[in-house]
Amino acid sequence: MSDDLPTAGRFDGRDHLLPVRVYYEDTDFTGLVYHANYVRYFERGRSDFLRAIGVGHADLLAEDEPLAFVVSELNIKYLKPARIDDALVVRTVYESVKGVRLIIRQTVERAGQVLCRAEVVAVCIHLDGRPRRPTRALVEKVTPWLAGERAAG
Repeated sequence: MSDDLPTAGRFDGRDHLLPVRVYYEDTDFTGLVYHANYVRYFERGRSDFLRAIGVGHADLLAEDEPLAFVVSELNIKYLKPARIDDALVVRTVYESVKGVRLIIRQTVERAGQVLCRAEVVAVCIHLDGRPRRPTRALVEKVTPWLAGERAAG
């Protein structure tokens, strides 16, 4: 039944919003979200952003010249803690595409309050790890959603 499918979030303008719940497994012994789990939330936000615009990771791997992403830079600022049972929103904004790099800005929010923010640089790669430019189709799908400068692909 289609109602049983997990959500990939929704868009509010160019911002992609992905609701996440804090579970026991996300927390440390104090009941606060363990710092590394914010990285997981950000990954889900980036992946579901792409999924929502029609770019699936499995599809990218199935192309004649498969493409994947790696994070080359991740700058995180922790502002306030999230706690068990909190309802959070991962906000993801793709800023720009510059050569092989995708520049992404993300936040984790609770009731509109920013708890954590990240600046991410993801690099398109061949499966052997060498950098490569994103495909024209990928750039065309991402470009309408870019918040910063237009694709320089």
